[in-house]
Amino acid sequence: MEITGKVIAVLEPKGGLSRSTGNPWKMQDYVIETLEQYPRRMCFNVFGEDKINQFNIQVGEVITVSFDINAREYQGRWFNDIRAWKVERGTPEPQGEPVPTEEAPATAAAPMPTFEAEESTDDLPF
Repeated sequence: MEITGKVIAVLEPKGGLSRSTGNPWKMQDYVIETLEQYPRRMCFNVFGEDKINQFNIQVGEVITVSFDINAREYQGRWFNDIRAWKVERGTPEPQGEPVPTEEAPATAAAPMPTFEAEESTDDLPF
């Protein structure tokens, strides 16, 4: 799955040591807001210091985030985990009607046809 929006928050990184191997780990959360008429917000995370440094996500950037969703259970409650695996920078394509450019001038719309009432011998009501 993927979502495009503006980064509105970069939260503090979290880290620790793995219980099983004792290796260090690092994770950071980010909040993105979509660019729609009615914006939605989503919190996602990036796992691994190498990925955090590679993506280098900053507040105010417009990005497209590819992510996976997974749920986990802890003490009888369920929690969603939205983990980014790819981040692309750039502005999204405009949505809606394309804006005409000078190279391709807009064509004039054809006039609406007019229909006059005619007497019909047809019995159908429509």
